[in-house]
Amino acid sequence: MNTWLDLLLEPLNYIFMLRGMAAALMVGAVCATVGTYIVLRGMAFFGDALAHAILPGVAVGYLVGGGAGASLFWWGLLTAVISSIGIGAISKGARLREDTAIGIVFAGMFALGIALISSTRNYTVDLTHFLFGDVLGVSNGDLQRMALFGGGIVLVVILFYKEFMVLSFDPLLAATLRLPARALEYLLLVLIALAIVVSLQTVGVALMVAMLVTPSATAYLLTRRLPYMMLLAALLACLAGIVGLYLSYYLRISSGAAIVLTSTAFFALSWLGRAIHSRLRQGK
Repeated sequence: MNTWLDLLLEPLNYIFMLRGMAAALMVGAVCATVGTYIVLRGMAFFGDALAHAILPGVAVGYLVGGGAGASLFWWGLLTAVISSIGIGAISKGARLREDTAIGIVFAGMFALGIALISSTRNYTVDLTHFLFGDVLGVSNGDLQRMALFGGGIVLVVILFYKEFMVLSFDPLLAATLRLPARALEYLLLVLIALAIVVSLQTVGVALMVAMLVTPSATAYLLTRRLPYMMLLAALLACLAGIVGLYLSYYLRISSGAAIVLTSTAFFALSWLGRAIHSRLRQGK
């Protein structure tokens, strides 16, 4: 018993682990809340593209601020918002399919980010953790920004819960009720952009889509009621964050990868359990 207790308490002796856990909990709740709409609306490609499209902002923030977390955050935020609005404007204004607009913005912005990053001599060392995450390097200032913007995202979702729900499940009803569908679409895109920037340091650009999609997809397998789905997704994301940090501590692997792999394991178990339950019901 003492051995198990020691295993649980030992990582908590380090302040960087406590900050990392706080960050993982906040990021998990925010990503799951926004990710629910991503899963329901089939926007996983958008989330992945937008996560990569903020790379130019990260590069500019690094060049301007010398790697300071605040500079990287604000420049990444600006790029994410511009990219999300740009995708919406191109798909609506040019009458292109949304996946086409996403591909155009994703490719252009990612290429610009690579070009900017390659202009620095030591970019492979300094920017690697923004590609794969560095939750254990979170500072108090990072936590404050996560809490401020993450809380704002959740608050906006609560305020526009009914509107987003109608827009996600029945666009025709939204038009009948004369809801400002275009404005709500842009608002949702901006919220996704904000969630990505808030979560950037936790899992990085390369693994961001997993935090947005996997916990919500797991919850979708277990319940179809939207409020329960959001709550369950948030719980699963937070649990994956904590378990993943413990795994990264003891197995000495990347924290972002450990969190994502834990979340993926939850999905696999849920999918397997659902499949077994379905077979048992058919057998009856």
